[in-house]
Amino acid sequence: MNFSFKEIVTASMVLFAVIDILGSIPIILSLRKKVGHIQSEKASIVAAVIMTAFLFVGESILKLIGIDVNSFAVAGAFVIFFLALEMVLGITLFKDDETETASVVPIAFPLIAGAGTLTSILALRAEYHVENIVVAIVVNIIFVYLVLKSSAKIERVLSKNGLSVIRKVFGVILLAIAVKLFATNVNQLLAH
Repeated sequence: MNFSFKEIVTASMVLFAVIDILGSIPIILSLRKKVGHIQSEKASIVAAVIMTAFLFVGESILKLIGIDVNSFAVAGAFVIFFLALEMVLGITLFKDDETETASVVPIAFPLIAGAGTLTSILALRAEYHVENIVVAIVVNIIFVYLVLKSSAKIERVLSKNGLSVIRKVFGVILLAIAVKLFATNVNQLLAH
């Protein structure tokens, strides 16, 4: 077992920024208004299962289609880069799908375990030990569950300005992570 506190913290931060559950509070609140109740437990468990499964079989799926992890990590760096730009500049490049019902589908996938999250998991796998990423997934799912459970209270406490500041700060962190991920994996690709 190669548990590393530094790896767990970094992987947790990456996933926290990519999942952006605090930035998704307005979406969660509008879904709650539409359908009345959100199944926080179910959404959290399904998201955790999707993320963990992708951590273990994602690489095999890539091999099946002939893509190595470094190439996927570089592509992932671009996705993370654009997600970060969205957060920092307050523009929308993704998330244009409007959902009709709030069950597992809009919240667990793609809101929590969406393309950005799954890409990040595989990109992290190219750099970190699997057990540290699993811990990071669990930490994030616990946080996601708590946010889903208390989204209305969080909105009252933080207000729109507070949420906006948090989003921008994590956007900048995410930009730096995307650049590092790109640089590390491009070097490994060029070395082949």
